[in-house]
Amino acid sequence: MTATDTRHESKTKLLNAALHVIRAKGYSATRVEDVCEAAGLTKGSFFHHFDSKEALALAAAGYWSEGTGAMFASAPYHAPADPLDRLLAYVDFRKALLMGELPDFTCLVGTMVQEVYDTHPAIRDACNRSISEHAATLVPDIEEAIRRRDMNPDWTAESLALYTQATIQGAFILAKAKHNREAAAASIDHLRRYLELLFNKRSDTALQ
Repeated sequence: MTATDTRHESKTKLLNAALHVIRAKGYSATRVEDVCEAAGLTKGSFFHHFDSKEALALAAAGYWSEGTGAMFASAPYHAPADPLDRLLAYVDFRKALLMGELPDFTCLVGTMVQEVYDTHPAIRDACNRSISEHAATLVPDIEEAIRRRDMNPDWTAESLALYTQATIQGAFILAKAKHNREAAAASIDHLRRYLELLFNKRSDTALQ
């Protein structure tokens, strides 16, 4: 293994540690020492890669987006032929991710932005970019579902895509407040019902 490979490996360890520690403790309570301990690395290694905790948070937001983006891109919810079925399968997929402990399934950028939206604008913007870019991946399916059903809504596909994220992020907040994932699962179930009603999914099924 070359020195470059070693540096890359240590940076990846720090980023992975940051994903877990920040989701467990929040950005403000997370110390550089906590991330180093979780990564099994020294502070010297940390400051070789990052100038500050904020620099780590910015890198972690990008790392989170890259990793989750790849996961969602290859997820099975893209398979259905009908765009609405793909959107509903996406919601089902989000519910299926509610596994393990709270830090294992809650959102890094959603966690950080609640704390830093006013105090750390660079992190806020990185979180917004992550959430908004993910929401944008749903827009083509929503637009196609609107066209197929000859709808003329007074809302946009972009606003509905963002609403799905608002509901899911809110579900994570409930899971934290109640310290269980059942509340989050119930909220995601309601999101699915809302989408079915919005697109008259049940009427479509009855006519088939």
